[in-house]
Amino acid sequence: MKPYENRPRLRPSGGYRELRSFRAATVIYDATVSFCDRYVDRRSRTTDQMVQAARSGRQNIAEGSRAAATSSQTELRLINVARASLDELLLDYEDFLRQRGLQQWAKDDPRAREVRAIGGQHGVQERTDPTDARDTPDPTGADPYSPWLGDNDSAVVANTIICLIHQANYLLDRQISALERGFVQEGGYSEQLAAMRIAERQRQSEKGEYPDRTDRSDRSDPSDKHAPTQAPACPLCGKPLALRTARQGARAGSQFWGCTQYPSCKGTRPLAG
Repeated sequence: MKPYENRPRLRPSGGYRELRSFRAATVIYDATVSFCDRYVDRRSRTTDQMVQAARSGRQNIAEGSRAAATSSQTELRLINVARASLDELLLDYEDFLRQRGLQQWAKDDPRAREVRAIGGQHGVQERTDPTDARDTPDPTGADPYSPWLGDNDSAVVANTIICLIHQANYLLDRQISALERGFVQEGGYSEQLAAMRIAERQRQSEKGEYPDRTDRSDRSDPSDKHAPTQAPACPLCGKPLALRTARQGARAGSQFWGCTQYPSCKGTRPLAG
């Protein structure tokens, strides 16, 4: 059996139910459906827009998590769509309060701080799906937000959901920053796959399993007639290098050789070398 068989997938995906951003978005979605049923005319276009924006926030987090296996850029795009959808929903709740002359809580309002504290204590729990064994419901069976979201005052409910949207947006901003950092440091799926391919060819060559490295299919880029027939070795650790693309700085967009052991090894060589 070859050593790369039965390995975990190159990039993990799914697991979105464990994300705090997804849990927060689920609470927001459920609360928005309830809010519109109670306080917004069901025949109004606003109801449909608010529910769809809340749903988009939740669904795009899940879709982005699924897309992570094969595309960093798709994952980033979908998480940004989720963030934009929640921003749209935030404006709808602010409009609801303003147009009715209702007070919007300030950030340091004691009620806003109390709602934020619930998120910290409970990890922004969702209303638990009993079919999903990975969720851990509150042992009391109570929804920690129910006293706020079930209040008879529409202003209290709207302000509570506004607090939840701010929490979710904060979590999404952190998620987006982490994804961008990972993409810059480790490259996308295609780059990582190419690096693994080069490393495997090197292993085969060292064991005599892949002696012929001169045929055209062994080029780093088969469409490039001038591409080298063999990846050079890292000047620091001796492992094979992989083609990388600079993402920032004065040489952004240009290619270079980077070590396949990055980030543990940061050896590089210019492409011409």
